[in-house]
Amino acid sequence: MTHTRIEMTDIPAPEKTLKIEGSGKQALEQGRTRLLIAGSVFALAFSVIAARVIDVSVFERAEEPRLAEERGTLTHKTGRADIVDRNGMLLATTLNVPSLYADPKYIMNPMESATKLRTVLPELEHADLVAKFSDKKRFTWIKRSLTPRQQYAVNKLGIPGLYFQNESKRIYPQGQLTAHIVGRAGFDDVGLSGIEKSFDSMLRDGSDPLRLSIDIRIQHILREELQTQIDAFDGIGAAGIVMDVNTSEIVAMISLPDFDPNRRDRISDDAAFNRATLGVYEMGSTFKIFNTAMALDYGTTTLRNGYDASKPIRVARFTINDDHAKNRWLSVPEIFMYSSNIGSVKMAMDVGSDRQKSFMKKLGFLDSSAIELPERGRPLAPSPWRPINTMTISFGHGIAVSPIQLANGVASIVNGGVRHPATLLRRDTTEMLIGERVVSEKTSRAMRRLLRLVVEKGTGRNANAKGYLVGGKTGTAEKPGRGGGYQRKALLSSFVAAFPVNDPQYVVLAMVDEPKGNKSSYGYATGGWVAAPAVKRIVERAAPFLNVAPVDEEAPEIRRALMIKIPQTKGKKALASF
Repeated sequence: MTHTRIEMTDIPAPEKTLKIEGSGKQALEQGRTRLLIAGSVFALAFSVIAARVIDVSVFERAEEPRLAEERGTLTHKTGRADIVDRNGMLLATTLNVPSLYADPKYIMNPMESATKLRTVLPELEHADLVAKFSDKKRFTWIKRSLTPRQQYAVNKLGIPGLYFQNESKRIYPQGQLTAHIVGRAGFDDVGLSGIEKSFDSMLRDGSDPLRLSIDIRIQHILREELQTQIDAFDGIGAAGIVMDVNTSEIVAMISLPDFDPNRRDRISDDAAFNRATLGVYEMGSTFKIFNTAMALDYGTTTLRNGYDASKPIRVARFTINDDHAKNRWLSVPEIFMYSSNIGSVKMAMDVGSDRQKSFMKKLGFLDSSAIELPERGRPLAPSPWRPINTMTISFGHGIAVSPIQLANGVASIVNGGVRHPATLLRRDTTEMLIGERVVSEKTSRAMRRLLRLVVEKGTGRNANAKGYLVGGKTGTAEKPGRGGGYQRKALLSSFVAAFPVNDPQYVVLAMVDEPKGNKSSYGYATGGWVAAPAVKRIVERAAPFLNVAPVDEEAPEIRRALMIKIPQTKGKKALASF
């Protein structure tokens, strides 16, 4: 019989099997636990990220900077501040816009990419694009400030190596209307001209909106009426100002031609030139306002006096004539009303050169205007100040000032005789203004009467806006020639007025550069025909917005305030008095 031997070692021991199985289960459990913990951590991380994405995209305005708070108050702001008019209308603001750039390293085919890109941005030059796409630099601008539609179209092309970067862009909602006042800022938010440049640091601090003195409604009226006169008289430009006589706040100011600050690539040198503040001009007979006020205030004449204007004045090789000569003795009111050069010269000579120069300095005509713009012209005045200069300055030649200085000077004469520097910032109505007295109240009242006389019976009749008591003075000056002398057919035609002149509230100045006479003006291109009608329409349209109501011009109190009797003359002696 054969016996089978069984080795006990071939049969697993129960204790050993249990030990192996126990170790495997423990390892498995540990692995499961670790996976569970890792999964939980990842889930938590993704939950936090998802929550933050929702928070940023839905509950926060991602396009605007967050404001830091400290102790419950705002302590810091970012972004260029807005600019608004006196009523809060937006003149300048900043928006985030996409700009297109390229990384040439990833541009596979510069020629093909340039061709494709020009299908949506045709204003770009093909050769310029190819050069940029072939550049070894890793960054090159392609086009700044795209519209959303342009960004979508570029994205749709799918050109590798093209990317977008959000930038801040200065936007000017009023466009051309405030171009010379507000000015413009560059791509890097740095002010380049106008208020943008003058207040660059303050605006870049992201402070509260900067409030200007201008009223956008009056600004629109002024621009429209000046453009009408340019078109009607084929002028090459114009300037206009509306100013509060009591505060010297500029309510409106226009220089034409102008430009759209939103279109940086379309600004010509002529359009960028501010005729209202940077240009200085010989303003012609409007200067007789200051000449007459000077003589009355120094007491060298009165409204009862007069001068012999029967003959031209000859000085060396110069002859001073009257355009519409009366060839007789003229009273002071008549000299002003008929705009007599001869009479004005004699009044100035009685005052003398030293006092004339001092008076012009008090009016601010020997220094640049204090207006808050970088574009400020420096007046041109004679040095030395000879008697011949005293003569020509009396009727607005031989001294050149900016239109803003002229308007400021007239405001100083009619407001009671106190000068406040012109400003483009809205003044605090509670602020006590302290100005410099330039003439007495008596002289100021006399000048108001003379200004009204010009509109009622003199060269400014075309400015007579019924019910608004306009008083003003015409000015027609020949522009100096490059080789010396004056250009007889190159005129500066202007009219400056105050209304209502019995109690002046505003000064209005209109000036047209090189107008040409037409059929409606009987061939004349003088201030009375070109600028005075514009002032009339400006007053009629602007007065309701300025809260100036029409009055009965024949009311006794108004007639008494503006009454002026012109002395009847015979020979060289006045027979009647004021």
